[in-house]
Amino acid sequence: MFAIWTLVALSFAHRYYVSSASFGNPVPWRHAISHALADWYLFALLSIPAAWLAKRWPIERANRVRHAAFHLAAGAAFSLGWTALRVELGVWQSAGQVEAVSFAALFRPLLAKTFYFNLFVYWAVISVTHAFDYYRRFHEREINTLDLERRLTQARLQALQMQLNPHFLFNTLHTISALMHKDVEAADRMISRLSLLLRYTLESTTAHEVPLQQELAFLDRYLEIEQTRFGPRLTVVRDIAPETLRAQVPNLLLQPLVENAIRHGIEPQAKPGQVRLLARRVDDQLRLEVRDNGVGLPQGGLEAEGVGLANTRARLQQLYGDDQKIEFANAADGGLVVSVSIPFRADGIGEAQRQVNKYEEASRPNCG
Repeated sequence: MFAIWTLVALSFAHRYYVSSASFGNPVPWRHAISHALADWYLFALLSIPAAWLAKRWPIERANRVRHAAFHLAAGAAFSLGWTALRVELGVWQSAGQVEAVSFAALFRPLLAKTFYFNLFVYWAVISVTHAFDYYRRFHEREINTLDLERRLTQARLQALQMQLNPHFLFNTLHTISALMHKDVEAADRMISRLSLLLRYTLESTTAHEVPLQQELAFLDRYLEIEQTRFGPRLTVVRDIAPETLRAQVPNLLLQPLVENAIRHGIEPQAKPGQVRLLARRVDDQLRLEVRDNGVGLPQGGLEAEGVGLANTRARLQQLYGDDQKIEFANAADGGLVVSVSIPFRADGIGEAQRQVNKYEEASRPNCG
């Protein structure tokens, strides 16, 4: 603000210097600058209480008449105060001259000359203060709106993830129940694997995105459960580009897609089934594919999506908006291909590797 008032003073000093020279009464630069700085530094000093009054009595729709009348009176006081201070400064500056000038001799003509201009300066200060205040409140409202939108999006994502986890849990418990009367040891192994999965999901419920390496580590635990059930009937092939392991993906993205491939592509048929996972970077997009060798889509496409697929689609929309795409199509050699495209955002894999090591350590037999 000091710099702004100084620039205004210098511009008026230049005007004073040029106009004096054009009227045949030139003044030195030092006189023009000192005169202008004295005028505008007094305005700067008085602008502090003027700005306070503008904030204390803002001119708004509810009280604009009463507060405008108050500022008219305050503007007159502002003009009188500036004139009095300027005259006192002029008297002090002329103290060393042979003919000293009295306060009364200067006050009346200076007030008549500058009264309306002083009012204009006062209202300029009031207007600028209001403009800054309106901008500040608009910026605060914008920040509050963005924060509310962020909180709403986060709440929706949490609600969708809470729906997804029980869906996976119920399906796994159903598989364990089916094995209890056939293979107790296999059911026991599945319960152990399920405990690891539950531990993971409880620890990662606040994370909406994880590195692909961590997502694949979780998927391996899930596939171990399904491998126990299907045995040699189920083969999983992974074709993962190394640079994609660091890419951020939605937490629990692949599990419902693989579960859908197993339940609708592998389980209904007696022949050996294969699930193929693919991850590639295509320009600035990460492309993920889950492919099975089942019967594929019926004519007319999917009639209705299950909870897992519906929540996956909703979570992708919440996280990436229009920058994501999920598609279902029949493969040329049979089976269903589910492809997901999301923005490629790489992150360090240190945390992902620590998570993988932790769950691998937890899955080892306890020999103590």
